[in-house]
Amino acid sequence: MTAAGGTAAVDDAAAARLTTFEALLSPLGTELLATAAAALARGSELADGTRLRAAGHPPELVAAAFGQAELRSRAAAKFPAADQMFFTRPGLEQASSHRAAAHRAARFAGRGRLADLCTGIGGDLIALAAEHPVLAVDRDPLHLRMAVHNAAVAAAVDPVSRSGVRERGRVEPCEADVREVDLRGVEGLFVDPARRGGDQRMATGTSEPPLGWCFALADRVEAVAIKAAPGLRLDVVPPGWEIEFVADGRGLKESVLFAPALGTAPRRATVLLRNGEVATLTGEPDGSGDRSGDRSGDRSGDVADDALAGDPAGGLPLRPPGPFILDPSPAVTRAGLVGTLGRLVDGWQIDPRIAFLGIDRPVATPFARVLRVEAEMAFDVRRVAAAVRAAGVSALDVRRRGLAGDVDAIRRRLLPARRHLVPHGPAMTVLMTRVRDAPWAILCTELTAAQTGQAEAPEGV
Repeated sequence: MTAAGGTAAVDDAAAARLTTFEALLSPLGTELLATAAAALARGSELADGTRLRAAGHPPELVAAAFGQAELRSRAAAKFPAADQMFFTRPGLEQASSHRAAAHRAARFAGRGRLADLCTGIGGDLIALAAEHPVLAVDRDPLHLRMAVHNAAVAAAVDPVSRSGVRERGRVEPCEADVREVDLRGVEGLFVDPARRGGDQRMATGTSEPPLGWCFALADRVEAVAIKAAPGLRLDVVPPGWEIEFVADGRGLKESVLFAPALGTAPRRATVLLRNGEVATLTGEPDGSGDRSGDRSGDRSGDVADDALAGDPAGGLPLRPPGPFILDPSPAVTRAGLVGTLGRLVDGWQIDPRIAFLGIDRPVATPFARVLRVEAEMAFDVRRVAAAVRAAGVSALDVRRRGLAGDVDAIRRRLLPARRHLVPHGPAMTVLMTRVRDAPWAILCTELTAAQTGQAEAPEGV
């Protein structure tokens, strides 16, 4: 009886959420959404919300409008048409950004009807439906309804596809468990299994449906792409599948696994650049170390500190730090392509197990930060702190690879008191790392895009 009652309560709650969503699509809902967005922009949410409720508007609808306004504001970084789309908090968190989705949707070029399994709020559906008829499958009726709406909004905002055809692919919604869907007639599919259960994030490598089921889809449809967490264990991926890691700027966002029918390289590192372009680096992975073992992270969004088993840089020369250091994108380190990048820029390793690369001159590359070495020394917190104070810095970043310790705690010990900061001084990066297998600190300043742009990028970078 408890289980039945619980199911009924869930069904009632789902129905209520759908009813509220449909009300937001009405003229009154549209008006409330506009009011909420304006209130959010001027910081008057509390006063305006109180006024709307006092005017007799349904409290649950007012709350939903303000909730959507806040989500739309957060979603603007992911979607050009965010101000017309609808979201839930977990749906937005897991949704692919417009650029990431468009990048991988191109893999399905030339194929017909596709399936988008675990559609969510439609981040990937939007990109897939730009060129294909798509079967959109999700067991959450609210997410599915939002996904269909969001795809229609995107089509209206950008009515011409890459091929110049104005008639977009049809979206066929299907409310069902993805494991029970008939995939006959589907020529390619994308699946983004849930990595959250309610408000809790699942353990890395755990998803619903499980990755094993997702991989088995290739036995039914040859062209399969699977979105996974960036900290994915690489040894769970079947042989022959391509593994791509995607970073947005310096933040590592996701991994994507492509069945052999869609794969074009063993490993791929992709960086979504601020100018709207996409840079990609491909090759054979370096060494044999699995980069998923250390989740220690750092302030830039890496999921590992890259002190790795095996050879992390594919047999590059080993030399002391030079005048410049390359700090590879986390997408490059996770993909095991540090050696590939190093060979393209004539770089070398500063330690056999560390992914920082030494170079003799600045090199323009989207796959790494270029740092000028200002000083280096055996790592000692007091000595490094003194050097930072002497440099008259305006800001300090700390990057750790190969050394233990809490980055935030060490940064607090190194960062001078506010009175010691120089407003127009250099922003400094302290690399906590290993050189010749000894704890080492390298004090650097980052070169600007203009400074590195003066150098020609090597072919392929």
